[in-house]
Amino acid sequence: MNSENRFQPVARKVTLGMAAIALVGSVLVLPACSAQGGANASEGADSDVLATIGSKDVTRSEIAEEAKEGLHQAEMQKLQCESNYKRSVHEVMESTLKKVVQDRLIEEEAEGRGISRDELIQAEVDGKLGEVTDEEVSAFYEERKAQIRQPMENVEAQIRQHLAGQGRAAAYSAFIEGLETKQSVAYKLGPYRIDVESSGAAKGPASAPVTIVEFSDFQCPYCSRVVPTLKQVEEKYGDNVRVVFRHFPLNFHKEAQKASEASLCADEQGKFWEMHDLLFEEQRALQVADLKDKAKRLELDSEKFEKCLDSNKYYAQVQEDIQAGVLAGVSGTPAMFINGRFLSGAQPFEEISKVIDDELKSAGAV
Repeated sequence: MNSENRFQPVARKVTLGMAAIALVGSVLVLPACSAQGGANASEGADSDVLATIGSKDVTRSEIAEEAKEGLHQAEMQKLQCESNYKRSVHEVMESTLKKVVQDRLIEEEAEGRGISRDELIQAEVDGKLGEVTDEEVSAFYEERKAQIRQPMENVEAQIRQHLAGQGRAAAYSAFIEGLETKQSVAYKLGPYRIDVESSGAAKGPASAPVTIVEFSDFQCPYCSRVVPTLKQVEEKYGDNVRVVFRHFPLNFHKEAQKASEASLCADEQGKFWEMHDLLFEEQRALQVADLKDKAKRLELDSEKFEKCLDSNKYYAQVQEDIQAGVLAGVSGTPAMFINGRFLSGAQPFEEISKVIDDELKSAGAV
């Protein structure tokens, strides 16, 4: 999914060239959020005394205090699980509803024409597709060359296959939309939305019809790949989109928390986004000395910045962002909420744009 998970010590590796041109696919797994009914409780689970050393007791409260960090992590996992379960249930219902409606529309149309379903799809979709041209392949590559990071000849076949798939998907979607209009289809079950507060550094007007809240980690390589993608969003949509940055430093990225604090210290001097860009550009240099050097290069007031950073002034604020992300079901970075609609991982521009266009259409802004 091109993201790193907060509660897993090892991030999955994804080839960047593949990630930039492959269609996103995933396997839905609904995790168990609570103990199964009928399961036996562990021995001594309800006891206040968990062990004895001779005549001395080791109490539950003592162990709870010692295990505070681990228990906090367990609580975070529980909250994430519950949020993700609710979202997954809705998404399963939503996708199944659309499939059932579309299947029935196709069957009725095919029956009305006196042909088979396959013949209908061939006539209205596959039979109308053209070949992907060399110019289209070249244009796709040039637009994403910085993200793909491979020679054209290495990825040409994959790009061509991807564009062909995109073309067919667009043709199929247009065909279905035509049938939906013809049969006056009205979906009553909309996309699942999570109420995420859009607090934090932002680009774009507060009145924008679309707000993207991004939870990110300055040490996460996948997060750095989203930076140019969101710049594409800004260029295409302008004041129609507001982008809000929230912090979600992963617990195995030891320098990410302090990097987040550095960005907020820079924000005090009006240079959050300048620091944001520099941190992502130089992800291998995020130690405290590096952060202070970046502040100097950005021509910040060094004394004020260093006092802010050394005092841990924004530690709690970053932790509050993490808590907000967890409650929304975030477990890895990057994670985005587009008007509350969740997108996980370093999604390509096309996927983000698809959701934005849908939201603008719903808001009557296009």
